[in-house]
Amino acid sequence: MINLQQFFRELKKERTRILLTILAIVWGTASVVIMLAIGEGVTRGLQRGMHGMGKGIVVVWSGETSKPFKGLGIGRRIHLREEDARMLQEQIPGIGLMSPEYIRWGAYFTWNDHSMSTRATGVYPAYGQLRNIYPQKGGRFLNKLDLKSRRRVVFLGNEVKERLFGDKEAVGETVYLNRVPFTVIGVLKKKLQTSCYSGMDQDATFIPASTFRVMFGHRHLNDIVYSPRDISRAKQVKEQVYQVMGKKYKFDPKDKDTLRMWDTIEMQEGFGKVSTGVRIFLGIIGGLTLIVAGVGLANIMYAVIRNRTREIGIKIAVGAKRRNIITEYILQSLLTVSAGGAIGLGFSWSLVKVINIIPLKQEAFQYLGRPVMSVTTALITAGVLGLVGFLAGIFPARRAASVNPVDALRCE
Repeated sequence: MINLQQFFRELKKERTRILLTILAIVWGTASVVIMLAIGEGVTRGLQRGMHGMGKGIVVVWSGETSKPFKGLGIGRRIHLREEDARMLQEQIPGIGLMSPEYIRWGAYFTWNDHSMSTRATGVYPAYGQLRNIYPQKGGRFLNKLDLKSRRRVVFLGNEVKERLFGDKEAVGETVYLNRVPFTVIGVLKKKLQTSCYSGMDQDATFIPASTFRVMFGHRHLNDIVYSPRDISRAKQVKEQVYQVMGKKYKFDPKDKDTLRMWDTIEMQEGFGKVSTGVRIFLGIIGGLTLIVAGVGLANIMYAVIRNRTREIGIKIAVGAKRRNIITEYILQSLLTVSAGGAIGLGFSWSLVKVINIIPLKQEAFQYLGRPVMSVTTALITAGVLGLVGFLAGIFPARRAASVNPVDALRCE
């Protein structure tokens, strides 16, 4: 209570200086919070885009041998087959979901008088979960019975549906794939996707791998997609894939050119480090204003101590301890910072809320994302504010505690 009284007393005496300092702290706090909120929004937006292709997956393509192995030369082509996918899942316990993938570019789809050429993909039901392919309400993705019975069913990307059907309902309708009738069982729910390896999912169509193989006669897969059961053991699983495939196709398991892999787990780990660096950079930019405000607060504290030298001398003369003097002025500095910080946080929170409720098109934020006020942002800001308040108060407080009572009592 005494410190609050002293704070308001000094506020009356040094009204202009303290109010300007509080205003600077408000601006500095808002700068830190808004910069961190923007960084958090950008990070989450980019993560959503990356996860649009799938989270924690590995894509395997065929390659060529680059090392001789047991009398076999280099340059041998390793072709992936559907049975390879089943073999890997059976022999490697660390593999969770898996799906082979056949791709046919230039597949011709027609519905009534509408037609288009697009990509047809033959997959297993697990592909939908692996690649974050979810149906719109009223539809579904491929299931085990579709695969087992070689059903002529198709799941449409949302852009394919728009081009063929427009605003009309597609589920249950019959489309023709290269003049063969297929029943539409689902349409892709619109999603943000910034990564791909054969094109965006919105422009693709998906049919059972068994139906694809019979219809197009493909013997070799374009790729295999799988996810490890435990992400922390993803590297060991990859090594086991080389070992199992190397045993079957007789190549050196250390020859990484035999199978090309896109490990999105490693990509996401790298992105996490980059995003952390971006947030730190943005936080430093915002924090510079707060540091300037802290310097101003320290100057005010020195001025307060100079004006109260006689009062400080009396306190020391009657027995006040050094730690009591230091604590008093540190608390006064922290109160000033707390007042500016609270106003700055409130302003920042309100600004972020206003931005997020503005009815702007989602496309405006699909890559950068909207600013996000997170618990991490609030904790970092509180920590920075506490550090600034402490540093702005500790040095003037130490000076106040070192005052000689005799000299102080002589001051007018």
